[in-house]
Amino acid sequence: MGPEDSGEDGDVVSPHARPGLLSAPRDLDPVSREWVEVLASRGPAYEQACARLHGNLLRIAFKELERRRSQHGILGPELDDLAHQAADDALLAITRKVGQFRGESRFTTWAYKFVIFEVSTKIGRHFWHTHGVALDTEDWERLPDQLAVGPAEASQARELAAALRAGVDAVLTAHQRRVFAALVLDGVPLEALAAELGTNRNALYKTMFDARRKLRTYLEANGYLDDNTQRQS
Repeated sequence: MGPEDSGEDGDVVSPHARPGLLSAPRDLDPVSREWVEVLASRGPAYEQACARLHGNLLRIAFKELERRRSQHGILGPELDDLAHQAADDALLAITRKVGQFRGESRFTTWAYKFVIFEVSTKIGRHFWHTHGVALDTEDWERLPDQLAVGPAEASQARELAAALRAGVDAVLTAHQRRVFAALVLDGVPLEALAAELGTNRNALYKTMFDARRKLRTYLEANGYLDDNTQRQS
């Protein structure tokens, strides 16, 4: 064959294409096609495209961190480092998966999802490593305050917290106890916990749903919840 070999279905595959990457889908918009083709190649054009894309990813990372500032409180050099890490990891993932892009959206829209995901994951890990999670006595002692009850209800709230702690120990699995402690006692953001445990929001929702059901049954059986309270919860 000549300088260009034919791929499947007669597609033309550049001799500069990186092994294992398919040619771009036929119906891409011109800008997306250009991105896909150059990122599937090798040489100076590929390096230049990576540098340009990295700059775009870094800009999006900073914007996402600014948008979520109230969630993380990260400032200064640590913020810069997190943004660069997110852009670096996103670029690596994009160049590995560029052959999977099928044009359902613009290439940049598809690519920016990677850096937003990386920012979310890194915020979660930062929070987890900074705050940690424990089932300490002092965590349970703070629970009545978290319930925002008045002085008249404080004694009842402390009694309920003690019963709840007993229920957590008695009826929850180890995984359910960990998730309950993180979300209810320590206020760990859902995304942070999902990142640390290598799971997703829906799985954590399911864990908490099951844990709450067990705890309601336990509290009702021990006289801390009546049927009316059960229906309202």
